[in-house]
Amino acid sequence: MSSLPGVTDLFSSAGEQPAPGAAAGVLPPLAVRMRPQTLDEVRGQQAVLRPGSPLRRLIAGGGGSAGPLSAIMWGPPGTGKTTLAHLVASAADREFVELSAVTAGVKDVRDVMAAAGRARDLYGRATVLFLDEIHRFTKAQQDALLPGVENRLVILVAATTENPSFSVIAPLLSRSVLITLTSLEDADIEAVLDSAVQDPRGLDAAYELTSQAREHLVRISGGDARRALTALEAAAGVAQDAQPIGAERDSPTTITLAHSEQAIAQAAVRYDRTGDQHYDVASALIKSMRGSDVDAALHYLARMLEAGEDPRFIARRIVIAASEDVGMADPSALQTAVAAMHAVAQIGMPEARIILAQAVVHNAMAPKSNAAYVGIDEAIADIRSGKGGSVPAHLRGSGYAGAARLGHGEGYVYAHNEPDAVAAQTYLPEDLVGRTDYYRPTDRGFEARLQERWQWLRERLRDPG
Repeated sequence: MSSLPGVTDLFSSAGEQPAPGAAAGVLPPLAVRMRPQTLDEVRGQQAVLRPGSPLRRLIAGGGGSAGPLSAIMWGPPGTGKTTLAHLVASAADREFVELSAVTAGVKDVRDVMAAAGRARDLYGRATVLFLDEIHRFTKAQQDALLPGVENRLVILVAATTENPSFSVIAPLLSRSVLITLTSLEDADIEAVLDSAVQDPRGLDAAYELTSQAREHLVRISGGDARRALTALEAAAGVAQDAQPIGAERDSPTTITLAHSEQAIAQAAVRYDRTGDQHYDVASALIKSMRGSDVDAALHYLARMLEAGEDPRFIARRIVIAASEDVGMADPSALQTAVAAMHAVAQIGMPEARIILAQAVVHNAMAPKSNAAYVGIDEAIADIRSGKGGSVPAHLRGSGYAGAARLGHGEGYVYAHNEPDAVAAQTYLPEDLVGRTDYYRPTDRGFEARLQERWQWLRERLRDPG
């Protein structure tokens, strides 16, 4: 790979500093070099960085009369958690200690607390403890943080990609402010890329991005600034290697769409997530599952994922399809879809593609019925047309004073007291009795097995004799 500005190994860790003793001239990864050094350089997160917000006060060195509060930052990868922690440490000349919950233990935490006490007592300096991936800490390890946080011996800035309500112990959560970070918008990622191309810390104007290459890098970033910068760095290396040997560099090297595709081994998917094709491809996915073409459904799923579509949006559409198109023909399809939606929210890409694929295959292969969908729409239509009188007296609530005097609940038959647990009594309002079949099961899949019981229930309830 070329040694021109900004070009380092594609597989370098964006969060690592150069190893001690590394050869002179070897640059840290682009994402490390472009880490914002001031609040003005931070892209996105306007909501949590607004004037007067807890994070803003923490970075500015404030936090209240008792001193700075600790903070737990929750958000997807590449949204600035480590950057903001460094900015908190830089305020008021604070000490900065960074631990990873993957490798650190209780002893490491206690060592930090002891050092923080010395720094405070001897030099009057506060210590910021940045703990990455706090959700990986056990309860005992998190308990070890409590004395230092409660006594403000350290300013804890913890980062997690998991919901803190489930992954952080309540005492620690109550002693910290919760700061929720969000994935960067496309415009923010574009600004990050443009800055990296021009900044002397980055590519130093030695390269230029075509609009197609920029759009592709934005798409594949998924709102993750670190991923975008790593891909840009790799694309710059491919563009430089493509130059003829010995060619003079009178102008910046152009990074094209082909260079960015080659660098990340990922073809550009040509559809605008905010335009008509966004809805066209989503519609094609739904209709392919409805039509039971599993290969077409997987194709459109892949197109949406490769275009950078939010996997949570896809998961929600699959859940809807599981009820709208599969329904009671295979009730387990909804279970699969809902489980996939929750799993995708917790895991994220790239592994989420496997979970979504399973849900798509289940929906596409399942027998189909829209009987429940049609039934609820017909019931709603009747309500809107004015049908449906008073609730029958025997079904009305009878658990309050005066209900018996009004006749509420009188004559009600408790179903579980019947031999077959079916109480033959009137349930519909009077004007709908005997006139309505909202739910009409099909003869497909599991629903076919419901046909006989549906018919028996219908006759039993409508003709109690």
